[in-house]
Amino acid sequence: MYELDVAVTHAINSIAGTNAALDFLMIWVSAVGVPLLALAVAGQWWRRSNRPRTRHVLLAAGFSFLLGLALNQLILLFVHRMRPYDAGVTHLLIAHSADPSFPSDHATATIAIAAAFLLHGMRRLGFWFLVAALLVTVSRVYIGTHYVSDVLGGALTGIVAALLVRALYREGTRADRLITSIL
Repeated sequence: MYELDVAVTHAINSIAGTNAALDFLMIWVSAVGVPLLALAVAGQWWRRSNRPRTRHVLLAAGFSFLLGLALNQLILLFVHRMRPYDAGVTHLLIAHSADPSFPSDHATATIAIAAAFLLHGMRRLGFWFLVAALLVTVSRVYIGTHYVSDVLGGALTGIVAALLVRALYREGTRADRLITSIL
């Protein structure tokens, strides 16, 4: 399985360095993708349509984002995977990272947002968040910072976080009504 992971990672990363415009785009997506998605979620707070429901989903997306990253920190207590550029698998386009490779925080955060929207029935927005999340996750492999399995593991963590939030954070509860009524 490791050989397949290395082969697919190398195949995606082998394009890096061959097209300056694509390199720039992927570096930019990798750098600003998570903050832009977080801003896109936050910007929905003032939407006029179905405000309590929308705000509940926005909060669920935020909680999923945070829970996913917290789960990653727990995983990092047990898994210390070397970055693919340190193993000679990829050509790195950005500065080195000091933390382990698995799981990808970028994949976790972006997929958690998309999954929260999809799980709460906001399919159109969820689809666009998913497209953006997939672009971010591919960019992480393209620029050489992650193996494909790192972003798949991060995606799984994001989905688990969104499922847990969906199960535990219920719409219409007293806490939900209090938080969604702010501003």
